[in-house]
Amino acid sequence: MKLQLYQINAFTDEPFRGNPACVVPLNDWLPDQLLLKIAQENAVAETAFFIDKGDKIHLRWFTPEIEMDLCGHATLATAHCLKTILNFTKDEIIFETQSGELIVSTEDDLYHLDLPSRRPISSKLPVVIRESLNIEPIEVYKSRDYMLVYETEQEIASIIIDRQIFDQINLHPGGVIVTARGENCDFVSRFFTPQASILEDPVTGSAHCSLVPYWSSRLGKDKLNAVQISDRVGKLWCQNKKERVIISGQAITYSIGSLWTA
Repeated sequence: MKLQLYQINAFTDEPFRGNPACVVPLNDWLPDQLLLKIAQENAVAETAFFIDKGDKIHLRWFTPEIEMDLCGHATLATAHCLKTILNFTKDEIIFETQSGELIVSTEDDLYHLDLPSRRPISSKLPVVIRESLNIEPIEVYKSRDYMLVYETEQEIASIIIDRQIFDQINLHPGGVIVTARGENCDFVSRFFTPQASILEDPVTGSAHCSLVPYWSSRLGKDKLNAVQISDRVGKLWCQNKKERVIISGQAITYSIGSLWTA
């Protein structure tokens, strides 16, 4: 079976920046194990599979290890693929997903993702996570992911994970966010996933479902500029809307090709 394959860099307008996602259109759902094998072969943080149902786009996301309940950057990548390559003409794209309906709209060169808010609550830091970090946080919160708050952007840039210890904790499908106020933006972050083939996710849209309500409350503003300071770097424009968050970013096509499953 021959399938089309598009690799899109999300939350950037530059090659080799942002977070790469592969996008694969389908006519019908393939077996989950085959979808997982395709994701493993693609070897990026997420592969998005979608079926165009006319009024809605059915969308699923797979890492090389598991199916995810929510992925921001692969949703943005799919929207970019639909709008710029596959001639999708509607103003809004409605995705049907495990996290409910996700609506993506476009304006100029930005894609606006309407995602569920995941307000984090104060929590205790598991010993395994504490022992895996070279710098201890000043605050700890939990939603789907653990969110660790630090004092400075420099601390976020300097964090090193002892993977041998870190991989002892099972957070699937979650991970660990580290965050602080930014020097040239409202806040910065990084994201780590234990037991994953890709330890540090370059840019994590779903993490901002927790970051945005936290920083919106702390800074007293609903519109926020964020940078995920991984090696690839990603820029996000965010808005807090109580039960929802708007995560906006750019995207650029890296490659277009085909794959064969047999």
